[in-house]
Amino acid sequence: MERNLPVVPTLGGEQSLNRYLSEIKKFPILAPEQEYMLAKRFSEHGDPDAAAQLVTSHLRLVAKIAMGYRGYGLPVSELISEGNIGLMQGVKKFEPERGFRLATYAMWWIKASMQEFILRSWSLVKMGTTAAQKKLFFNLRRMKKNLDAYEDADLHPDDVRTIATKLGVSEQEVVNMNRRMMMGGDSSLNVSFREDGEGQWQDMLQDNGPLQDEIVAEDQESRLRHDMLVEAMESLNDREKQILTERRLIEDPKTLEELSQVYHVSRERVRQIEVRAFEKLQKAMQRIAGEKRLIPA
Repeated sequence: MERNLPVVPTLGGEQSLNRYLSEIKKFPILAPEQEYMLAKRFSEHGDPDAAAQLVTSHLRLVAKIAMGYRGYGLPVSELISEGNIGLMQGVKKFEPERGFRLATYAMWWIKASMQEFILRSWSLVKMGTTAAQKKLFFNLRRMKKNLDAYEDADLHPDDVRTIATKLGVSEQEVVNMNRRMMMGGDSSLNVSFREDGEGQWQDMLQDNGPLQDEIVAEDQESRLRHDMLVEAMESLNDREKQILTERRLIEDPKTLEELSQVYHVSRERVRQIEVRAFEKLQKAMQRIAGEKRLIPA
Protein backbone atom coordinates (compact mmCIF):
# COMPACT_ATOMS: atom_id res chain seq x y z
CA MET A 1 0.00 0.00 0.00
CA GLU A 2 1.29 3.45 -0.94
CA ARG A 3 1.85 5.45 2.25
CA ASN A 4 0.98 9.10 1.69
CA LEU A 5 2.78 11.74 3.72
CA PRO A 6 1.15 14.75 5.41
CA VAL A 7 1.33 18.43 4.60
CA VAL A 8 3.39 20.33 7.18
CA PRO A 9 2.75 23.95 8.26
CA THR A 10 3.59 26.47 5.55
CA LEU A 11 7.03 28.07 5.64
CA GLY A 12 7.04 30.92 3.14
CA GLY A 13 10.56 32.26 3.73
CA GLU A 14 12.66 34.11 6.28
CA GLN A 15 9.95 36.74 6.85
CA SER A 16 7.50 34.09 8.09
CA LEU A 17 10.07 32.06 10.04
CA ASN A 18 9.14 33.52 13.42
CA ARG A 19 5.47 32.69 12.83
CA TYR A 20 6.39 29.16 11.77
CA LEU A 21 8.58 28.57 14.84
CA SER A 22 5.73 29.68 17.09
CA GLU A 23 3.22 27.52 15.23
CA ILE A 24 5.16 24.25 15.45
CA LYS A 25 5.45 24.62 19.23
CA LYS A 26 1.73 23.88 19.42
CA PHE A 27 2.20 20.27 18.31
CA PRO A 28 2.59 17.90 21.28
CA ILE A 29 5.57 15.63 21.80
CA LEU A 30 4.49 12.00 21.67
CA ALA A 31 5.01 9.47 24.45
CA PRO A 32 6.86 6.29 23.37
CA GLU A 33 3.65 4.24 23.40
CA GLN A 34 1.77 6.81 21.30
CA GLU A 35 4.61 7.00 18.81
CA TYR A 36 4.77 3.22 18.47
CA MET A 37 1.04 2.83 17.86
CA LEU A 38 0.94 5.68 15.32
CA ALA A 39 3.96 4.25 13.50
CA LYS A 40 2.27 0.84 13.35
CA ARG A 41 -0.92 2.39 11.96
CA PHE A 42 1.01 4.20 9.26
CA SER A 43 3.28 1.27 8.45
CA GLU A 44 0.48 -1.29 8.19
CA HIS A 45 -2.47 0.76 6.97
CA GLY A 46 -1.01 3.94 5.46
CA ASP A 47 -3.07 6.06 7.88
CA PRO A 48 -2.45 9.72 6.86
CA ASP A 49 -3.59 11.04 10.26
CA ALA A 50 -1.01 8.85 12.00
CA ALA A 51 1.69 10.09 9.62
CA ALA A 52 0.67 13.70 10.26
CA GLN A 53 1.02 13.29 14.01
CA LEU A 54 4.42 11.61 13.65
CA VAL A 55 5.72 14.37 11.40
CA THR A 56 4.33 17.38 13.25
CA SER A 57 5.55 16.11 16.61
CA HIS A 58 9.13 16.22 15.27
CA LEU A 59 9.09 19.57 13.44
CA ARG A 60 10.82 21.23 16.40
CA LEU A 61 13.65 18.72 16.08
CA VAL A 62 14.11 19.68 12.43
CA ALA A 63 14.20 23.40 13.32
CA LYS A 64 16.74 22.73 16.08
CA ILE A 65 19.02 20.81 13.72
CA ALA A 66 18.66 23.53 11.05
CA MET A 67 19.92 26.16 13.52
CA GLY A 68 23.13 24.15 13.81
CA TYR A 69 23.76 24.62 10.08
CA ARG A 70 22.99 28.35 9.90
CA GLY A 71 26.70 29.22 9.73
CA TYR A 72 26.88 28.15 6.09
CA GLY A 73 25.15 31.32 4.93
CA LEU A 74 21.91 29.76 3.70
CA PRO A 75 18.41 30.83 4.79
CA VAL A 76 17.25 28.94 7.86
CA SER A 77 13.79 28.63 6.31
CA GLU A 78 15.23 26.69 3.35
CA LEU A 79 17.27 24.44 5.65
CA ILE A 80 14.10 23.66 7.61
CA SER A 81 12.18 22.93 4.43
CA GLU A 82 14.85 20.48 3.29
CA GLY A 83 15.00 18.94 6.75
CA ASN A 84 11.23 18.45 6.72
CA ILE A 85 11.57 16.48 3.50
CA GLY A 86 14.15 14.29 5.19
CA LEU A 87 11.87 13.90 8.20
CA MET A 88 8.98 12.74 6.03
CA GLN A 89 11.22 10.23 4.27
CA GLY A 90 12.35 8.97 7.66
CA VAL A 91 8.73 8.56 8.77
CA LYS A 92 7.93 6.73 5.55
CA LYS A 93 10.72 4.18 6.09
CA PHE A 94 10.53 3.94 9.89
CA GLU A 95 10.05 0.42 11.29
CA PRO A 96 8.87 0.67 14.92
CA GLU A 97 9.50 -3.03 15.61
CA ARG A 98 13.25 -2.40 15.56
CA GLY A 99 13.02 -0.73 18.96
CA PHE A 100 14.37 2.72 18.14
CA ARG A 101 12.55 5.99 18.70
CA LEU A 102 11.56 7.83 15.54
CA ALA A 103 13.75 10.81 16.46
CA THR A 104 16.85 8.61 16.51
CA TYR A 105 16.10 7.17 13.09
CA ALA A 106 14.76 10.33 11.43
CA MET A 107 17.73 12.41 12.58
CA TRP A 108 19.92 10.61 10.02
CA TRP A 109 17.50 11.50 7.22
CA ILE A 110 17.07 15.10 8.39
CA LYS A 111 20.81 15.74 8.53
CA ALA A 112 21.44 13.98 5.22
CA SER A 113 18.80 16.09 3.49
CA MET A 114 20.18 19.35 4.90
CA GLN A 115 23.78 18.45 4.11
CA GLU A 116 22.97 17.57 0.50
CA PHE A 117 21.12 20.87 0.15
CA ILE A 118 24.08 22.82 1.55
CA LEU A 119 26.52 21.10 -0.79
CA ARG A 120 24.25 21.84 -3.76
CA SER A 121 23.60 25.44 -2.81
CA TRP A 122 26.72 26.84 -1.19
CA SER A 123 28.35 28.60 -4.14
CA LEU A 124 31.81 28.68 -2.58
CA VAL A 125 32.08 24.90 -2.47
CA LYS A 126 33.48 23.92 -5.86
CA MET A 127 34.58 20.41 -5.11
CA GLY A 128 33.73 16.78 -5.57
CA THR A 129 31.31 15.05 -3.24
CA THR A 130 33.34 12.13 -1.92
CA ALA A 131 32.53 10.92 1.58
CA ALA A 132 35.87 12.26 2.85
CA GLN A 133 35.27 15.73 1.39
CA LYS A 134 31.77 15.89 2.84
CA LYS A 135 33.14 14.86 6.20
CA LEU A 136 35.79 17.59 5.98
CA PHE A 137 33.24 20.24 5.00
CA PHE A 138 30.86 19.48 7.86
CA ASN A 139 33.46 18.87 10.60
CA LEU A 140 36.12 21.51 9.94
CA ARG A 141 34.49 24.29 11.99
CA ARG A 142 34.00 22.04 15.02
CA MET A 143 37.56 20.72 14.88
CA LYS A 144 38.99 24.24 14.56
CA LYS A 145 37.04 25.23 17.65
CA ASN A 146 38.36 22.22 19.58
CA LEU A 147 41.90 23.19 18.56
CA ASP A 148 41.32 26.83 19.58
CA ALA A 149 42.17 27.87 16.02
CA TYR A 150 41.11 31.30 14.77
CA GLU A 151 37.91 31.13 12.71
CA ASP A 152 39.03 33.72 10.14
CA ALA A 153 42.71 32.82 9.73
CA ASP A 154 44.84 30.17 8.08
CA LEU A 155 45.45 27.08 10.16
CA HIS A 156 48.76 26.36 11.85
CA PRO A 157 50.60 23.49 10.07
CA ASP A 158 50.30 21.30 13.18
CA ASP A 159 46.52 21.84 13.23
CA VAL A 160 46.31 21.09 9.51
CA ARG A 161 48.17 17.84 10.08
CA THR A 162 45.94 16.88 13.01
CA ILE A 163 42.71 17.53 11.11
CA ALA A 164 43.92 15.76 7.97
CA THR A 165 44.91 12.67 9.95
CA LYS A 166 41.66 12.46 11.90
CA LEU A 167 39.45 12.95 8.83
CA GLY A 168 41.48 10.87 6.42
CA VAL A 169 42.11 13.64 3.84
CA SER A 170 45.22 15.36 2.52
CA GLU A 171 46.69 18.41 4.25
CA GLN A 172 46.18 20.48 1.08
CA GLU A 173 42.47 19.62 1.10
CA VAL A 174 42.23 20.92 4.65
CA VAL A 175 44.00 24.17 3.71
CA ASN A 176 41.83 24.70 0.63
CA MET A 177 38.58 23.97 2.43
CA ASN A 178 39.47 26.25 5.33
CA ARG A 179 40.12 29.15 2.96
CA ARG A 180 36.85 28.57 1.13
CA MET A 181 34.92 28.52 4.37
CA MET A 182 36.69 31.63 5.64
CA MET A 183 35.27 33.45 2.63
CA GLY A 184 31.74 32.30 3.43
CA GLY A 185 31.35 33.97 6.82
CA ASP A 186 28.54 33.58 9.34
CA SER A 187 25.20 35.36 9.41
CA SER A 188 24.66 37.65 12.39
CA LEU A 189 21.95 36.70 14.87
CA ASN A 190 21.47 40.39 15.69
CA VAL A 191 19.76 41.09 12.36
CA SER A 192 16.15 42.28 12.76
CA PHE A 193 13.44 40.19 11.17
CA ARG A 194 10.87 43.02 11.22
CA GLU A 195 10.71 46.10 9.03
CA ASP A 196 10.37 48.42 12.04
CA GLY A 197 13.72 47.17 13.37
CA GLU A 198 12.22 45.44 16.39
CA GLY A 199 12.98 41.81 17.19
CA GLN A 200 16.16 39.90 16.39
CA TRP A 201 16.71 36.34 15.21
CA GLN A 202 18.50 35.52 18.46
CA ASP A 203 15.22 36.20 20.27
CA MET A 204 13.68 33.27 18.41
CA LEU A 205 16.55 30.97 19.36
CA GLN A 206 16.08 31.16 23.10
CA ASP A 207 16.00 27.71 24.60
CA ASN A 208 14.24 27.29 27.92
CA GLY A 209 15.26 23.67 28.11
CA PRO A 210 16.20 20.77 25.84
CA LEU A 211 13.48 19.15 23.77
CA GLN A 212 12.41 15.76 25.03
CA ASP A 213 12.76 14.12 21.63
CA GLU A 214 16.19 15.69 21.16
CA ILE A 215 17.42 14.37 24.52
CA VAL A 216 16.14 10.89 23.70
CA ALA A 217 17.55 11.01 20.17
CA GLU A 218 21.01 12.14 21.26
CA ASP A 219 21.15 9.57 24.06
CA GLN A 220 20.05 6.72 21.80
CA GLU A 221 22.35 7.83 18.99
CA SER A 222 25.30 7.95 21.38
CA ARG A 223 24.60 4.46 22.69
CA LEU A 224 23.94 3.20 19.17
CA ARG A 225 27.25 4.55 17.88
CA HIS A 226 29.07 2.98 20.83
CA ASP A 227 27.48 -0.41 20.15
CA MET A 228 28.30 -0.10 16.44
CA LEU A 229 31.90 0.79 17.27
CA VAL A 230 32.27 -2.23 19.54
CA GLU A 231 30.83 -4.49 16.84
CA ALA A 232 32.97 -2.92 14.11
CA MET A 233 36.15 -3.37 16.17
CA GLU A 234 35.68 -7.12 15.78
CA SER A 235 36.68 -6.72 12.12
CA LEU A 236 40.24 -5.86 13.25
CA ASN A 237 42.98 -8.20 14.40
CA ASP A 238 44.48 -7.82 17.87
CA ARG A 239 47.38 -5.61 16.82
CA GLU A 240 45.14 -3.31 14.76
CA LYS A 241 42.71 -3.00 17.66
CA GLN A 242 45.47 -2.11 20.11
CA ILE A 243 47.19 0.42 17.86
CA LEU A 244 43.95 2.11 16.82
CA THR A 245 42.82 2.29 20.44
CA GLU A 246 46.14 3.69 21.64
CA ARG A 247 46.27 6.24 18.80
CA ARG A 248 42.65 7.44 18.48
CA LEU A 249 40.32 6.10 21.16
CA ILE A 250 41.93 7.19 24.42
CA GLU A 251 42.24 10.66 25.97
CA ASP A 252 46.05 10.61 26.03
CA PRO A 253 47.05 8.91 22.73
CA LYS A 254 50.43 7.23 22.35
CA THR A 255 53.00 8.54 19.89
CA LEU A 256 54.20 6.57 16.89
CA GLU A 257 57.60 6.30 18.55
CA GLU A 258 56.15 4.77 21.72
CA LEU A 259 54.16 2.19 19.80
CA SER A 260 57.08 1.37 17.49
CA GLN A 261 59.07 0.34 20.56
CA VAL A 262 56.21 -1.78 21.89
CA TYR A 263 55.73 -3.68 18.63
CA HIS A 264 59.37 -3.57 17.49
CA VAL A 265 58.57 -2.03 14.12
CA SER A 266 59.27 1.34 12.54
CA ARG A 267 57.15 4.41 13.21
CA GLU A 268 56.07 4.39 9.55
CA ARG A 269 54.87 0.80 9.91
CA VAL A 270 52.82 1.76 12.96
CA ARG A 271 51.29 4.65 11.01
CA GLN A 272 50.41 2.32 8.11
CA ILE A 273 48.73 -0.14 10.47
CA GLU A 274 46.80 2.71 12.10
CA VAL A 275 45.54 4.05 8.76
CA ARG A 276 44.59 0.59 7.50
CA ALA A 277 42.79 -0.23 10.74
CA PHE A 278 40.88 3.06 10.65
CA GLU A 279 39.77 2.43 7.05
CA LYS A 280 38.61 -1.08 7.94
CA LEU A 281 36.74 0.30 10.94
CA GLN A 282 34.99 2.94 8.81
CA LYS A 283 33.86 0.34 6.27
CA ALA A 284 32.59 -1.92 9.03
CA MET A 285 30.66 0.95 10.64
CA GLN A 286 29.05 1.83 7.31
CA ARG A 287 28.12 -1.80 6.70
CA ILE A 288 26.59 -2.16 10.15
CA ALA A 289 24.67 1.10 9.79
CA GLY A 290 23.32 -0.09 6.45
CA GLU A 291 22.26 -3.43 7.93
CA LYS A 292 20.43 -1.62 10.71
CA ARG A 293 18.88 0.71 8.12
CA LEU A 294 20.11 3.77 9.98
CA ILE A 295 21.44 5.60 6.93
CA PRO A 296 19.63 6.61 3.75
CA ALA A 297 20.23 4.26 0.83
